Amino acid sequence: ASSRKGQAVNHQPDRITDQRATAPGLPNPSPPSHALSAACSPPATVSSATPCPMAPRGGDGGQSTYGFPIYCATWVPLAHILKPDAPTAGDADADDASSSAPPPPSAQMAVLGGGGGEGRSGVPNKLVVAALEGDAAPALCTEPVLVVETKEQVPYRMAVHPRGDGVLVSFPNGCRLYQWKSKEGKKPHKLDLNCDEESLVELKDVGSQLAVSFSGEGSILATGGEDGHLRVFKWPSMESVLAEADTKTSIKDLSFSSDEKFLAVNRSSGPCRVWDLKSSEVVANLPREAGEIFSFCRFSNKTDGTHILFITAMQGDYGKIISWNTTSWTRIGSKKITREAISAFAVSPDGARLAIGTIEGSVIVLGSKNMQTLVTVKKAHLGIVTTLAFSHDSKTLLSTSFDSTARVTSVGSIKSHRTSVWPMILAIILAILVYYCMQHKEDLLAMLPH
Repeated sequence: ASSRKGQAVNHQPDRITDQRATAPGLPNPSPPSHALSAACSPPATVSSATPCPMAPRGGDGGQSTYGFPIYCATWVPLAHILKPDAPTAGDADADDASSSAPPPPSAQMAVLGGGGGEGRSGVPNKLVVAALEGDAAPALCTEPVLVVETKEQVPYRMAVHPRGDGVLVSFPNGCRLYQWKSKEGKKPHKLDLNCDEESLVELKDVGSQLAVSFSGEGSILATGGEDGHLRVFKWPSMESVLAEADTKTSIKDLSFSSDEKFLAVNRSSGPCRVWDLKSSEVVANLPREAGEIFSFCRFSNKTDGTHILFITAMQGDYGKIISWNTTSWTRIGSKKITREAISAFAVSPDGARLAIGTIEGSVIVLGSKNMQTLVTVKKAHLGIVTTLAFSHDSKTLLSTSFDSTARVTSVGSIKSHRTSVWPMILAIILAILVYYCMQHKEDLLAMLPH
């Protein structure tokens, strides 16, 4: 894969075969013939309340190994899932609003998906929920909170509903919804994840969906298929908002604006198309420049309340990030970031940071305003970076890889993003010395030996 620097690389394989993921650009094997319902099974393992064995630490974050290739991952919105403890007699006079509010989570958790594929590789396909542990060097606990086996169906795309309605998982034949089940109490081990076989009938046999996403408020769902079919639904009614079929291209990525007004869609060829979700019409076709191959797209909020659209692209041997104005739909910036092909991309919820992962396993975090590199983790993983996800508070970055590892990098306070005062002090001292020499030039010359 490292020899394919000049080509855009999808961050996960389009199909999973017996013991390996199909490398980007190689022909896809035939789709699996088994029924999608095989992916639904009860949680296979629910962890006890025993302390978590801490994962190995490294650099500014911790790396954990889970024993299966990880194709997709994201953070869990615990505040919308965990139920508060049952009220006691002393809480009778508490305010109704505060007593019904979701409890603040004691720890963050992430859900990971992947496996060995449909063959007899000996590596199970599953969803794993793991808790974040540690403060100075956080890492995901290697002892899962729960494990849900998906039998012969490998999960390789997922979207977690932001208000706790569940996890939408994309399998080779279609999608399934896994719903959270929380018992009373705030402890993370009181959490289950169950497959809902009755929901998402509209996405049951639609083939491989290479992009799935909920809007920021969770009221809209969009999926993009390998067959080029774009589907957008209202959630949870699944009423169709728009649909577009293009059999000549596949959908590589899509992104909602935070106000749920726009949807950006990147395909395997052609421009980035922006849809107005109220009118269900295309408002912009963002063109590529010579030699550019678009891959990922993400909307981000600016401090003045407006939006900006970021698109990653490969151009020659360089991976770059392009920024677009969302009023005029014109390019406002572009910067070459790496000579490695970009395999994953994320924007922090606060809009302050961007992150890219590469096919060589590196992770780079940048400031969104000037695209200055804030931190680089070379060889953060031994394989392709498959997923990047910022935590809800924008302070932690999760990255995963085919090498079965999940790494957590703290990005809340990065020293390199502060302005150093020493160059300024040295410049002032130098200016004073130059001024002194100019004012006392004759005296200094007189002191020199004749």
